[in-house]
Amino acid sequence: GGAVEVERAFTGRANLFATRAGVFAPDVAAVTRVNAVDEAITLATLPALRAVVAGEMVATVKIIPFAVSEAPLSRALAAGRGALVVKPYRARPVAVVSTLLPGLKASVVDKTLRALAERLAPSGSTLALDLRVAHEPGALARALAEARAGAETIIVFGASAITDRRDVIPAALEQAGGRIAHFGMPVDPGNLLMLGRLDEAPVIGAPGCARSPRENGFDWVLQRLLADIPVTGDDIRAMGVGGLLMEIVSRPQPRAGGASEDEHG
Repeated sequence: GGAVEVERAFTGRANLFATRAGVFAPDVAAVTRVNAVDEAITLATLPALRAVVAGEMVATVKIIPFAVSEAPLSRALAAGRGALVVKPYRARPVAVVSTLLPGLKASVVDKTLRALAERLAPSGSTLALDLRVAHEPGALARALAEARAGAETIIVFGASAITDRRDVIPAALEQAGGRIAHFGMPVDPGNLLMLGRLDEAPVIGAPGCARSPRENGFDWVLQRLLADIPVTGDDIRAMGVGGLLMEIVSRPQPRAGGASEDEHG
């Protein structure tokens, strides 16, 4: 498949590596068909839609016995042709709109932007606009219109987490002429993410946990968009299995009723 190369075989095994940074997007059904051909032939891959860097191993093929017959080998090759693909990132200008409330320090916003810059770095994308406005629909709607004129992708970091579709960020998006594609996601941390569009530009209402560099549901959506992989409401709803990220093991108490979703959503 695209942006994948195979290493020279040894001891009955051949490893496959990404040649570009991007998102690993295998044909899951085709991989299953390969493994169903014959127990002598196995194909193991990274999880689907995992972010990878150039040179990272994405799959390995192993012939279990000392040899395999030509007929099943041919069937496996036919079943798996083109199945392993890395969708490369495409560099693009990204606009960030941060809403402000009196209790939010400028240093928090600055730290958030540094974490985002690190997330964008593998794709070569840049922060084209850094807009900071009051946490109210009118001001944010005007900022979204300005951001759309200067960027392909828009990310909104709210001073307060989105609570429902009538909250400030969704309301501002609709006021600016955009639409909400989906609100909420079965990934924790990352539950309070909003995905929308303004014209053709994706708009992400980031959850509070996206201020941290630790992996969360925001990463999954952003990585796919940077690789030009469409993200729909159905795609987000399908993220539940595997969506309980290990990061939350270190903070079980807030789930028991302590901290607010502003901190962890």
